[in-house]
Amino acid sequence: MSIRFIDLHSHSTASDGSDTPAELVRKAAAAKLAAIALTDHDTTSGLDEAVREGRQRGIEVIRGCELGVRCEHGELHILGLWLPENGGATPLDATLADLRRHRAARNHRIAAQLRECGVDIEYAEVEAISGGESVSRLHFARILHEKGYVPSPQEAFARYIGPGGRAYVAKKTLSPADGVALLRSVGATVSLAHPMLFRYPGNGFAEWLDDTVADLKPHGLDAIEAYHSEHSQADTRRCVDLAARHGLALTGGSDYHGAGKPGIALGRGRGGLRVTTAVLDSLKERRLRQGLPV
Repeated sequence: MSIRFIDLHSHSTASDGSDTPAELVRKAAAAKLAAIALTDHDTTSGLDEAVREGRQRGIEVIRGCELGVRCEHGELHILGLWLPENGGATPLDATLADLRRHRAARNHRIAAQLRECGVDIEYAEVEAISGGESVSRLHFARILHEKGYVPSPQEAFARYIGPGGRAYVAKKTLSPADGVALLRSVGATVSLAHPMLFRYPGNGFAEWLDDTVADLKPHGLDAIEAYHSEHSQADTRRCVDLAARHGLALTGGSDYHGAGKPGIALGRGRGGLRVTTAVLDSLKERRLRQGLPV
């Protein structure tokens, strides 16, 4: 039997990706993936479309989202997998709607501060390229690059919209414990996303990360995203060891965004990343032991 591959971290136009949910699933089918998870930032609006396309294409689509949460040293990202089909009636949906309202206000402030920096930009331009309900800083970065203010979208974060940038505005976020508990409350499998990308100030990151995982496990943390496009082999080994120490599962995915993150392919990531169905099978077995549906 041939090995099959999956991708449990991807983004669509519902947040800051460049492919619609249906287009994303069609790309997964073309890549012969067995399953993908759609994990847009702070929204579940693309999930129904992705699931419908998955049924037509014979691709398993796992309903997910990605939350940004804030700790004392910066922002962590948390993935929720196997979100319920609920019609927008859970505490998660209400919280996501509130976060999006605050994000919209923040985005208008970013646009105003960019204009104060001499950047010719209107918020309507950013909304026009977003294609979804969740406008992000990546959309601002694309506009800044397209208009020639920066040589690359990445430079837009360093110069203007990232922490320390001239137009940076912090967003409202949950605490890590609240974010994990919220996702867990709707029956999601909760994974700490790409932990080795966190920018910890100074020394002591390994000890801090170990303590953070220990603190979050009682709130419902299930897994560590060990396999990621921007994790080195050493990073992956550290994550595998971390998960083993705390009795957690492993997740993995490309963090595909399409045009917003060139060089990252759906199901292949960057640097030869491939995640096999064995990872998905392990997660499903864990959910069944917890009495949760798959």
